[in-house]
Amino acid sequence: MDQKVFHTLTYGLFVLSVNCYKKDNACIINTAIQAANSPDKIVFSVNKANFTAEMLDYTDNVTLSVISEDAPFSLFTRFGFQSGRDAEKFENFDGVKRCENGVLAVTEGTNAYLTAHVDEKIDLGSHILVVATVTGGEVLSSVPSASYAYYHAHIKPKPQESTGGKTVWRCSVCGYEYEGEELPADFVCPLCKHPASDFERSAK
Repeated sequence: MDQKVFHTLTYGLFVLSVNCYKKDNACIINTAIQAANSPDKIVFSVNKANFTAEMLDYTDNVTLSVISEDAPFSLFTRFGFQSGRDAEKFENFDGVKRCENGVLAVTEGTNAYLTAHVDEKIDLGSHILVVATVTGGEVLSSVPSASYAYYHAHIKPKPQESTGGKTVWRCSVCGYEYEGEELPADFVCPLCKHPASDFERSAK
């Protein structure tokens, strides 16, 4: 099967935040929808390899910040391309608000946020599907929400090609480069956790 068929689906972009044992953490996710309105419920998916997913084993409160089209690439670098196991993602970052549920909302490069309480978690293998009841929210700006396609076309820097003659495999999501003639089929990007199917071969 051509894995690129999944690229035709419509995705948003969000910062999923948690607070556990007085530690704030967050990661970028691309799957979240309103699933019901009586009561208001959302469903989102998070990669099990993310520290944020691990922290969901110890807390039921989350905040989902909706990334907007004016978000800088640095927002993705901060919350998507480093692990909360190794870095304090909110350190020296002022674009936040502590919500009533005790979790930080990202207020820069976003147009809204929702606070929610986790009701159910479903193990999907690589990801966890989370059903949560919305407890609050605020619209921050009228800037349109960024889609996954908009991120690739307008936010993510374009790769710089060179002619060194080496073969590299470049992650189409974050730009990470793997050098080698063949990319292992089970390779996972160490930055954004996307699989080998999201890598493109090019000459460096």
